[in-house]
Amino acid sequence: MVLVGLGSNQGESTEIVVAAIHALVPFAQPDTLCSSQLFRTSPVNCPPGSGDFVNAAVAFDAVTDLQPEVLLAQLKSLEQRFGRAEKYQRNAPRELDLDLLLFDQQTRNTEAFTLPHPRAVDRLFVLKPAAQLLPDTIWPGKDLSISRLLSELETDEKVYALEELPPFCIVAG
Repeated sequence: MVLVGLGSNQGESTEIVVAAIHALVPFAQPDTLCSSQLFRTSPVNCPPGSGDFVNAAVAFDAVTDLQPEVLLAQLKSLEQRFGRAEKYQRNAPRELDLDLLLFDQQTRNTEAFTLPHPRAVDRLFVLKPAAQLLPDTIWPGKDLSISRLLSELETDEKVYALEELPPFCIVAG
C-alpha cells in the first residue's frame, strides 16, 4: 500500500488538493485509491506569516512495476504542474506539496530520498489523515501502527476536519 500526503496553502487550497487527489489515480491499481477527509492545519516550521494549510492523505495499491523513485519523480512533476516552483524554500507557502510517506514496507536512505518519510511520524497533519486510511499499518522502523503513533504524538499543532468533504474512494468507471 502506498501512502501520499498532500498539502496546500496558496491559491484555492481545497480545490487544489482535491484535483491533486484525482491526479494520483493513474498510479493506483483500479478501485484502490482512497482519500482521507480534508483538514485545515496550522503551519509547521514555516516562515512567519504563512497561512494555514489544507492537508489530506491518500492510500492506494501501486500499479504493477511502479517503483518508489519513479513515483516520487512523478509527484514532483505534479507539484510543478499545479504551480510549485522547481526550486523552492523548504516549508515556504506553496500551491501543492506531495510527500511520499510509505510505499509498502520498503525503505530507502539516500542523499535524495528517504522512505518512509523521515518527519511524518512527528506531524499531526500527516498522522491524523493517515490514520483514517491505514490505522493498523505498521510504520517501518518504528514498529508501531499509525493509530498508535497518532495517539502517542505530543504536539501543539492545530488540525480541524473540513466537514464539506468526508473520506472517499475513487471508483474507476
